[in-house]
Amino acid sequence: MQTYDIVIIGGGPAGLAAAISARKTGVESILVLERDKELGGILNQCIHNGFGLHTFKEELTGPEYAYRFVEQVLAENIEYRLNTMVMDISSDRVVTAMSKEDGMYQIKAGAIILAMGCRERPRGALNIPGYRPAGIFSAGTAQRLVNIEGYLPGRQVVILGSGDIGLIMARRMTLEGAEVKVVAELMPYSGGLKRNIVQCLDDFGIPLKLSHTVVDIEGKDHISAVTIAAVDDRGKPIPGTEERYSCDTLLLSCGLIPENELSRTAGVEMNPVTSGPIVNESLETNIPGIFACGNVLHVHDLVDYVSEEAGRAGNAAAKFVMGQLPADKGKPVEIKACDGARYTVPSTIDIDRMDDKMTLRFRVGAVYKDSYVSVYFDDERVMHNKKRIMAPGEMEQVILLKDKLVAKPHLKTITVKIEAQ
Repeated sequence: MQTYDIVIIGGGPAGLAAAISARKTGVESILVLERDKELGGILNQCIHNGFGLHTFKEELTGPEYAYRFVEQVLAENIEYRLNTMVMDISSDRVVTAMSKEDGMYQIKAGAIILAMGCRERPRGALNIPGYRPAGIFSAGTAQRLVNIEGYLPGRQVVILGSGDIGLIMARRMTLEGAEVKVVAELMPYSGGLKRNIVQCLDDFGIPLKLSHTVVDIEGKDHISAVTIAAVDDRGKPIPGTEERYSCDTLLLSCGLIPENELSRTAGVEMNPVTSGPIVNESLETNIPGIFACGNVLHVHDLVDYVSEEAGRAGNAAAKFVMGQLPADKGKPVEIKACDGARYTVPSTIDIDRMDDKMTLRFRVGAVYKDSYVSVYFDDERVMHNKKRIMAPGEMEQVILLKDKLVAKPHLKTITVKIEAQ
């Protein structure tokens, strides 16, 4: 059996940043396993700009951002294997992998970093009525067809869902000569970044219809039209609001799901809200030595935050294998999200193990205007920051300082909530 100090599953932006951080912390024996034919992950097909403003203080395209990290991996001589599928992870950190060249083999890891990213919610999970014809794509599949394979999926397009990939593909298809007739969104708010709504829809005159969904698909061999309708507050279509659009393409951008089948088989405890692992201040799961970062942990809005988070995971995994991560005392401080805050990452903090400051990230469950992000140490409010607007499509964060927590030796719970005043 092969052995490595750290095995990283996924060679996208999270996996690469984690590998570089672990190497800089002092670990030499690192292996990155990537199922695609090249490093970089999903960023290779994201040819639009807007990446790197936080990390590199300049605006880059997705491939440019990814290659900044690929260059560092190459410079550090970090080992990686492409076209390699990880089949299984055991709770004692044995990785079973397979490739055409090497067949199936096993690797014993001192620590494992989960960085598999996320996938799109498929049509089968959306319960859309109508026929099942050709011409229906996830937005990410369409993005790959256009940007990498060089194919245009269609010329008359309807998009269901206003996630960031769907918004970006509305612009991309328009620039390639297609007509995007409408973007329909089931929720009363968009699931994407505000800047993408402005730059991808408003700038091109593409209508966004909130509280709408597809209620019928026409065409047996190939899609010929869709009907959308307004929905009530329970998501039920409202009779008499139907609108029919002839089209040859329907793109689905209805949410992303962390890719955690491997995590579950290993016994990693999952968060039902994020569909990602429950982690502590070191981004370590309930299984010692298995860490998680990036979109496999929770879906991010900016890749810059993925890289930052992955750097923390790589550093913590390196300290774990070098015996420098303090032992878990077994009495961590619980972090609760309530009253508008849907979840937090991490979910617990061991104050002795945390850095001098830690970024706590979360998302809200609705649109809030002129409201406050409040943090409570048990029953004492210690933070009360006003935000002009908060929306589910954009991640929020608060900074926790270690010295403030150390001053509360009997602290049991940290609570994050949204308050009106």
